[in-house]
Amino acid sequence: MNSRILTGITTTGTPHLGNYAGALQPAIAASHDPQAEAFFFLADLHALIKCEDPRRIQRSRLEITATWLACGLDPCKTVFYRQSDIPEIPQLNWLLSCVTAKGLLNRAHAYKAVVSRNGEEGADPDAGVSMGLYSYPVLMAADILLFNAHVVPVGRDQVQHVEMARDIAQRFNHVFGNGQEPFVLPQARIREDVQLLPGLDGRKMSKSYDNTIALFLGSRELKDAVNRIVTDSKAPGEAKDPDQAHLFSLYQAFASAEDSRQLHGDLLAGLGWGEAKNRLYLLLEQTLGDKRERYHALMARPDELEDIVLAGAIKARKVATPVLESLREAVGLRTFTGISSAKVDSRSSARRERGSRLVTFKDENGEFRFRLLDANGATVLLSRGFADGITAGTFGQRLLEIRYPDLRTYGQMVSLWLDGEALAHSDVVHDTVAEEARFRAALDDLS
Repeated sequence: MNSRILTGITTTGTPHLGNYAGALQPAIAASHDPQAEAFFFLADLHALIKCEDPRRIQRSRLEITATWLACGLDPCKTVFYRQSDIPEIPQLNWLLSCVTAKGLLNRAHAYKAVVSRNGEEGADPDAGVSMGLYSYPVLMAADILLFNAHVVPVGRDQVQHVEMARDIAQRFNHVFGNGQEPFVLPQARIREDVQLLPGLDGRKMSKSYDNTIALFLGSRELKDAVNRIVTDSKAPGEAKDPDQAHLFSLYQAFASAEDSRQLHGDLLAGLGWGEAKNRLYLLLEQTLGDKRERYHALMARPDELEDIVLAGAIKARKVATPVLESLREAVGLRTFTGISSAKVDSRSSARRERGSRLVTFKDENGEFRFRLLDANGATVLLSRGFADGITAGTFGQRLLEIRYPDLRTYGQMVSLWLDGEALAHSDVVHDTVAEEARFRAALDDLS
C-alpha cells in the first residue's frame, strides 16, 4: 500500500517565500516518491475564516494554483483540487463535529491566542471569535481524514491541528467503528532543517504581519525586498552571529548545506550585511527565476487552470464519495430501502430492521474492503483487501450477479470464490452448514 500524503494552502493572499520553503517545496518533493500518493488542495473554505474580501480570495485561489504548477506540481501524477469543490468535506466536518469535545477545541492555539488578546484588552473573551475560527481544527481534520492521509507535511505551528485530527479520528473510530477503524491516524511531517521562516522584521513571515516577501516578485522588486530585511548595526569587518540573524535563516532555507556553511563562516569573519543580502538575492533569483516565468505564463491562462482543478476534483471525489458513504452507514444515515415493517421486541418497539446490505470501508492498513451484512446488521462475509474503493465496490456489486455462489469450507470458515480466487470469508463459526445457509439468505435478500 502506497503512503498517502496530503497538504493544502489557505487562499488568503499571494504566496510568499515562507509558503515555498515550508510547504510547497517539501510537499512537491515528497510527491515525486513513486511509493507516495499525493493529495494537494487549495484551502479556500478555510480562507473564509480569515478573509471577508471575495475578490482577494478569488485572486489568491488563482495565484496559488499557478504557484503550485509553476513550482513543479504534476497534476497528472497527483490529486490537485479546490477544497470547496468537494462537498464530502463539509459533510464529514459535521459528522466529526458531533464527536469532538468542546474541551479539545478550547485548547486550539488560534482560539487561545484570540482569547488571550481579548483578556489583555479588557474585552469579552470570545469577542471576534466566529464558529469558523473556533471549529477550524474540525474542518482541517475533515480535510485529512476524508482521504485517510498517512502523512501531512506542515509547518511547526500546524502540528497541533494534525494531533487534534488524530484525537478526533480515534474518537470516531471508538464510537462508530464497530470493531474496525474507519480512519487512518495521520502523522505530521516537519522539515527539520527549515523552521518557521522570519519575515522582513524578524517575526514569523506571515500575511498577518505584512512582513512577507512575495514568491514571484520581479528582479528589481525582489532585490528591494531583500534589502529591507532588518539586521543589527554591526559594520563590515565586525563579527556577526549568523544563528541570531534573520537573513541567515532565510538564506539557509534555500541554500545547499555547503553554501550555508560558507556564509555562516563569512559572517563570523566580518562579512558586511550588504554583501550578505546580495548573496541572498542572487540565490533567490537563481532558485525562482525560471519558476517565475512559468508562473506568469500560467496566470495568463485562467481557463486552463480551471480545467486542471476541476479534473482534480473528479479524481478526489472518486476517493471521497465511497468513504463518506461508508461513514454515513456507520453513523446510521442509511437508506430506508429494505427496512422491515415488522416490529421487534417490546424493549424497542420503534426499532426496525433493514435488509441485507453491502458496506465499503477502509481498514487500518489502508486497504478497501466490503462487508456483506445480514438483515440484523451482523457480518456474513468480509472481503479481501483492494487498492481502492471503486474496485472494492465493483466486486461487491458483482455479488448481485452470482446465481450459484462458489462457497468453500476451510476448517471453521466459509469462503466465497470468484474468478478462481477467494473473494471473501466468514468469521470462525461452529456450524459451517448453517453459515452457508445464512450467506445464501443474505444474498437472496440483497438481490
